[in-house]
Amino acid sequence: MRELTVLYDAGCPLCRRFAQWLAGQRPAPDGYGGVVRLRFVAAGSANARALYPALDHAATLRDITVVADDGSVYVGDRAWIVCLWVTGEHRQTAVRLASPAMRPVARAMVQAAAGLRRLTGGDYADRCDGRCDREGRADA
Repeated sequence: MRELTVLYDAGCPLCRRFAQWLAGQRPAPDGYGGVVRLRFVAAGSANARALYPALDHAATLRDITVVADDGSVYVGDRAWIVCLWVTGEHRQTAVRLASPAMRPVARAMVQAAAGLRRLTGGDYADRCDGRCDREGRADA
């Protein structure tokens, strides 16, 4: 894995802040002399639809979705874990959260974030008019 694309809800302040935070993290080595690069694309945008036509783009607005360059797709808690895994500072946390004993904790964290999204107005997928790349949503 050399690159991950993070599909995030550009209309959600919490999601935008997470994408900014993640983009600012020091990457961890990939084990082959490089690092895993991150690319950020607004979920539901024309760019996301062109890059990944087979994805359920309405679902990518509900749950963080990460697509690896090998075609692997991570959603929800698995997406959060893989995002942490690519960072130098938080890789060990990701490894712990990926363990069977800690997966319920990871799921609870994602559910808490989803609750915060609703409070900040970020969960609008049910109000999407089918043109989710509305004005003000730019691909990163």
